[in-house]
Amino acid sequence: MELLQRIAELLSEPRYVSLLAEGIRNTLILTAASFTMGFALGTLIAIGRLYGPRPLRWLLAGYVELIRGTPMLLQLFILYYALPQAGISLAAMTAAILGMGLNSAAYQSEYLRASLRAVHTGQWEAALALGMTRWQAITSIILPIGLRTAIPALTNELVYLLKYSSIAYFLAVVELVYAGKIIGSETFAYLEVYTIIALVYLAFSLAITRTMKRLEKKVAIPGLAVSAAERLQ
Repeated sequence: MELLQRIAELLSEPRYVSLLAEGIRNTLILTAASFTMGFALGTLIAIGRLYGPRPLRWLLAGYVELIRGTPMLLQLFILYYALPQAGISLAAMTAAILGMGLNSAAYQSEYLRASLRAVHTGQWEAALALGMTRWQAITSIILPIGLRTAIPALTNELVYLLKYSSIAYFLAVVELVYAGKIIGSETFAYLEVYTIIALVYLAFSLAITRTMKRLEKKVAIPGLAVSAAERLQ
């Protein structure tokens, strides 16, 4: 009860509420923008690795391995601190979104590639029998089916990005953790501040998970999830 009282007192200060609101806003911007960027690029990478010419497949595979084999924090540092030496300067928020988006693209491409590979070959045969081109078959048949089975993995990635957005702290982006650090340094109420921040992260994580589960049920095709899972085993 005493902790709750101290949290209530902290939240009664308009300046700290405003700072936390700014942190929440920037955290959500980082999460949404990087996920959207990662999804768009990841989809193209997955399609390219599965259906593109061999040199393109090798190039894209190299990109995925490079990104997955190096820390996201290092990638952000390169974008924000190293690129200015090459004459390219990015704002902190831009560098954070770009770095997180490029990182997420590598991981999302693997989720999507696995889902696309799980689509039954009969779908290909039916699409080609109807006179569709390869690109039409991919975009009209294979991709929509694959995206449905990828929703659980994409949900995990979205939740991860929500939490990974905290590393933008190292670029001085005022996201949730950085806002908490500012408030804590002024009030020394670190326990109260970080308790609030933890609850905010938890609330958004649960909201994302529930929303994506509803989406998964809404777009589910009867029997698809089972058959796709069997083919991935």
